[in-house]
Amino acid sequence: MPAPRTVLLTGAAGGLGTLMRSLLPEYGYTLRLFDVRPVEDAPGAITADLTDKEALREAVRGVDAVLHLAGISLEAPFEKILRSNIEGTYNLYEAARLEGVPRIVFASSNHAVGFTPAPREGDPPIPVDTPRRPDTFYGLSKSFGEDLAQLYWDKHGLETVSVRIGSCFPEPNSVRMLSVWMSPADGARLFHAALTAEEVGHTVVYGSSANTRLWWDLTSARALGYEPQDDSEPYAEKLIAEQGELDPDNPAHSHLGGHFVSDPPIWPY
Repeated sequence: MPAPRTVLLTGAAGGLGTLMRSLLPEYGYTLRLFDVRPVEDAPGAITADLTDKEALREAVRGVDAVLHLAGISLEAPFEKILRSNIEGTYNLYEAARLEGVPRIVFASSNHAVGFTPAPREGDPPIPVDTPRRPDTFYGLSKSFGEDLAQLYWDKHGLETVSVRIGSCFPEPNSVRMLSVWMSPADGARLFHAALTAEEVGHTVVYGSSANTRLWWDLTSARALGYEPQDDSEPYAEKLIAEQGELDPDNPAHSHLGGHFVSDPPIWPY
């Protein structure tokens, strides 16, 4: 599709949203910012909750696409996940449908398939059509989001690219992250490809850099035009020296979801 001019960025005050606020304008986007918390240094940002249907409808009105990063990004009680990640994502899709927004890029997560065993040396990479095995209520909400995206494509013609994001930080901070890391620059490349590729319907992709130790298959992401430029390997020697190699008998090392399968971090708010 033609490059969108105006993109609604939900979750603009969060870690990933903050990174994308600085990187995506380089691709020519005008960003409309939305978050439940005030967005620093952005006086025109919309401060509202995903449960506020009127605010969402106003936020999506007139945009060319949505990059949906908002919601709870760690484990939380089901009631909180239900309100923010399940009902909130539905509210966003319904607002987009009513206002005729043609495409959403949805921040799914590797935690939608978190209980999938991590590949060992010599195993093929994990494909995007592997059965979903969420590791938390958080991962379950991302599975719901992918199904919601499929429904809105099949029923309403609203396109989505669901990006199962690994870990997007300036640099990896654990040995596991060497396999799932997505550099911020590659994150912007992938989101740009997801926003502009032709006829995506509902496409699921993994979101990471071209890591030497990569666990999953990037074929569907590359088919969008994504060309990752970074690799976590330059960080490997230091991290392995500090933390040791991955232990295949440790559930936090032997599953795609890492420590989410055994001791998930809890949303603090």
